[in-house]
Amino acid sequence: MKNFKLDKLREECGIFGISDYKDAATLVALGLHALQHRGQEGCGIVSFDGKNYHSEKRQGLVGDHFTNPNTIMKLPGNFAIGHNRYSTTGETSLRNIQPFFADLHIGGLSVAHNGNLTNALLLRETLVKEGAIFRTTSDTETIVQLIAKSKREKFLDKLIDTLFQIQGGYSLILMTNKKLVGVRDPLGIRPLIIGKLKDSYIFASETCALDIVGAKFVREVENGEIVYIENKKLESIKPFPKLKSRPCVFEYIYFARPDSLIDGKCAYEFRKSLGAELAKETDLNADLIVPVPDSGVPAALGFAQQSKKIFELGLIRNHYVGRTFIEPSQNIRSLGVKLKLSSTKTIVKNKSIILIDDSLVRGTTCYKIVKMLYEAGAKEVHVRIACPEIKYPDYYGVDMPTKEELLAHNKSLEEMCKLIQAESLKFLSLNGLYKALTGEDRNNNYPQFSDHYFTGDYPIKPTDSLNGLKIKQLSLLSGKSNN
Repeated sequence: MKNFKLDKLREECGIFGISDYKDAATLVALGLHALQHRGQEGCGIVSFDGKNYHSEKRQGLVGDHFTNPNTIMKLPGNFAIGHNRYSTTGETSLRNIQPFFADLHIGGLSVAHNGNLTNALLLRETLVKEGAIFRTTSDTETIVQLIAKSKREKFLDKLIDTLFQIQGGYSLILMTNKKLVGVRDPLGIRPLIIGKLKDSYIFASETCALDIVGAKFVREVENGEIVYIENKKLESIKPFPKLKSRPCVFEYIYFARPDSLIDGKCAYEFRKSLGAELAKETDLNADLIVPVPDSGVPAALGFAQQSKKIFELGLIRNHYVGRTFIEPSQNIRSLGVKLKLSSTKTIVKNKSIILIDDSLVRGTTCYKIVKMLYEAGAKEVHVRIACPEIKYPDYYGVDMPTKEELLAHNKSLEEMCKLIQAESLKFLSLNGLYKALTGEDRNNNYPQFSDHYFTGDYPIKPTDSLNGLKIKQLSLLSGKSNN
């Protein structure tokens, strides 16, 4: 749905792996299906049957491919890892779909990666000068190349050697002929959790992937931790100096599925708290609280309950915008948001409305929704956003516009309000965000989250610029060099 997602932040991917379970690929397919919201451009599974590795990769959705028994039959074995993909570094093509597989001198290795390396270009150029040959434009292949190049003898030592060279936000699932390994970056920016199904261990991006296969949640992988399963035993290594965790704040606001657990609470609860805190900061009389479905619903419920105002579904989402519209014609594209949303006209007519959404990125979709409500007869439309203004881009695995394209980067509140043509516009304050998520002010928690989207306070300074990444990718695709 790329043409309809330009006004939302997108996670790069979801990952899932299981060790020592009969028909492991079937479980991975189910896990990836639960994580479909984290990546919809491509999906892949690699399995290991004790002797050989097997790989199947497809563009599109998990349900379109891995529900086919003939496909699953091509993935025998009791060990498997899988990946859902949105592209951030690397174009959308079959060659960039993970998991990646490499046949190293120590044996086979498969890797699934969620996140982004902030020094991938520098590492890649160094590796190429030293003779490495890259088959993809993904930064994940840099990890594989570094492991292959390491002079250490044992796999875990090679992995640690590699982790000390890479920078950024990442979680990894790696599969060898002896181990299933989960890794989370030193600041814990990208998520990774551990589950258990009978005697088998699972790594996944979110707990909702455990629920679908009937597994129990064990714990989160800690920031900077390497967890590996070998001979049905779970072991842990912490090679990095201990740092305070800085998880991505948008996992709480938007990315994680509402029923997934974060810090012991469903993401849904955090989002209701964000809406309630927004209501405390809002002094406005209105007839109805209306969410932008589906992402704005929890915040709108929290807002309505806190403000004791009426909650109504003034907008209805069409969940059946099929693959016909993924690359729509110009005529279909001109319909814009109407393909996905419609108004309940008799509910909103002659009403003053507080429209709630989780975030505002470019403002193009918000403008169309406001316009739709006015066309349906709404008397007033006031927009309230359950997070602060997004002013800065991400470098750690989120597909989002450049700084210049972000509405809040160079526009005042009044200018943004005029652009979306709302009666008024207000964002949740940064302190309000922290109160909703932690119960305390930001100053008492700092540095609790990776909140650089709002503050420009990057926990890891990128070696590669976002524009540099895009320019380099284009040169890689065209076969040209910009050295």
